[in-house]
Amino acid sequence: MTAVFWSGAGLLLATTLMGGGEDPPDDAHGPRAASAVSAAPSTPAASTPAAGEPATREPAAGHLPRSEPKRLLIPAIDVDAPFTDLAIGGEGRLEPPPPHDTNLVGWYAKGVSPGERGTAIIAGHVDTTTSPAVFARLSELEKGDRFRVLRADGSKATFVVDEAESFEKDDFPDERVYADTPDAQVRLITCAGDYDRAAKDYTENLVVFAHLV
Repeated sequence: MTAVFWSGAGLLLATTLMGGGEDPPDDAHGPRAASAVSAAPSTPAASTPAAGEPATREPAAGHLPRSEPKRLLIPAIDVDAPFTDLAIGGEGRLEPPPPHDTNLVGWYAKGVSPGERGTAIIAGHVDTTTSPAVFARLSELEKGDRFRVLRADGSKATFVVDEAESFEKDDFPDERVYADTPDAQVRLITCAGDYDRAAKDYTENLVVFAHLV
C-alpha cells in the first residue's frame, strides 16, 4: 500500500483550506505534501495502552475491498458531503477540491480508499472567501465520535475517532499521520492555526485520526 506524505520539504497541497476569521485571503496553501512512497506498516499510537492501563481504543473491524468513496457523513458536526478525486498535478502538487464549493471533500484517489487496509486521506476546506465550508467544525470532533463513508460498491464504512490534533506545518509528523497501517484507518485533514500573511499560508494542520469499526 502507499501513503502520501505532506511535509515542508515535500510537495505542496495547493488548496484553499482556509481557517476562517475576518478578511480571509484569496489564496492559501493547505497541508504540505510529498510524493507517494511505500511505507512500512505501523501500529497507531492510540492502539497501545500504557503498562497497567486498560485498552481504550475500540477494536478495529479488519478492512473492506477497494471501492471509491461517494459521500462522507459526520453527524456530530452536520457534515453530509460528496467526494471528489484528488490527484497530483503537473506541477507536483496535489490538486485541491474546488476552492469555492463549500460542501465537498476530496480524497487522494491513487492512495488507499476509505475502508481499505491502510491509511486513507480525506481533505476539506475550512471556509472560503465568503462562507464557512465543509470542515468548518472539524475541530469539534472528539474521541468516540463516529462517521460513515458511503462507497461505490454499496457498502458503508463506519469509522470511530481516536483523536484530533493540530500540528505546526513546519514540524508536521509525516510518519505518524501518513504511514501505512495494518488495519483500515482514515485521516481527516484541514488547515488550522493563524494565517501568516507574509507566507500566505496557515500555520497549522488539523488532523483527525480514525479507524474502521
